[in-house]
Amino acid sequence: MEKGKWYKLTDPKNISSPSLLVYPDRIERNIQRMVAIAGDVTRLRPHIKTHKTREIIMLQMHYGITKFKCATIAEAELLGQCGAKDVLLAMQPVGHNIDRFFTLMKKFSNTKFSTLVDNSRSLRELDGKAKEHDTKISLWMDLNTGMDRTGIIPDEQAEKLYTLMATLTHVEPMGLHIYDGHIRNTDFSERKKVCDAAFEPVLTLKRHIEAKGITVKTILAGGSPTFPVHAQRNDVELGPGTTLLWDARYGPLFADMRFEVAAVLITRIISKPAPGLLCFDLGHKSIAPEMEFPRVYIFELENSRQISQSEEHLVVACETADKYAVGDEFYAIPMHICPTVAKYEELLTVVEGKVTGAWKVAARNQKITI
Repeated sequence: MEKGKWYKLTDPKNISSPSLLVYPDRIERNIQRMVAIAGDVTRLRPHIKTHKTREIIMLQMHYGITKFKCATIAEAELLGQCGAKDVLLAMQPVGHNIDRFFTLMKKFSNTKFSTLVDNSRSLRELDGKAKEHDTKISLWMDLNTGMDRTGIIPDEQAEKLYTLMATLTHVEPMGLHIYDGHIRNTDFSERKKVCDAAFEPVLTLKRHIEAKGITVKTILAGGSPTFPVHAQRNDVELGPGTTLLWDARYGPLFADMRFEVAAVLITRIISKPAPGLLCFDLGHKSIAPEMEFPRVYIFELENSRQISQSEEHLVVACETADKYAVGDEFYAIPMHICPTVAKYEELLTVVEGKVTGAWKVAARNQKITI
């Protein structure tokens, strides 16, 4: 991890724990790094699911970013409130969320909203709803390039689906969307090799579609790990997200990307239940609990071992536990920052060791007003 104690507060006694601290100067440098990797700010369409925060959106817009991705209607509404010009809801809407999406389009008419589709049933339902509203809906075809989470495999069926999109009078085809979050090779050359192999069928599909005289406007590709790979392609939009705040999982895996950790938890020892054990106030409700231990990187406890976690508690085995007292504060980087942010109502901003304010995590819930 990074050297120095940049993360520490000079006077933490009035700060409740756990709290999530963010460092605006580091966020700005991460945005600058994103722009540098992309080479052209107009290629960027960063995801806001990591931070869900108005102030970070506005920082990105300050650096010329006008296009965004999001995962929920609430996140899309927040982007509309911020005046973002172009917003992709990167989650195929179903059920009541279809109606919410059209409400969103109407309420924020100065923002161009689009969303994903990966099957003919949803496509026809969205086209029909657009017809009811006497409008057009902008759709990207979501492709499955190996993650097996969402999307249609880029084959003949995908070609038929995109062709159908192009024939529907109330649909505006935007292009192809690919999220390849399963590609996480630490070595950049190997990551590029795997990413290029997964991307080749996408290029083949694009050629087949365009051979029919149908334009594929754009390809939007990748998340954070494959961001620098796709940045080397021509005419591809880029959708990193974790790069804004970074975390203790991606940092060591993708050191070549040179992003800075910009979010840190302050936590305290709340009990010493047995010799060699420390209990921190970092339970399931405070950090993302979905992966194996360790779930955080605790500064100055590098030789400790996280052994159990419950709703409010994280128990750590530590040979030097006698050095510490109940109430001592520590600082920790989440292994997975995105779902950790959603657990907090606000992010405390830190400048030169002092808490300077709070940014509301405005889209942490499923609904703002729509």
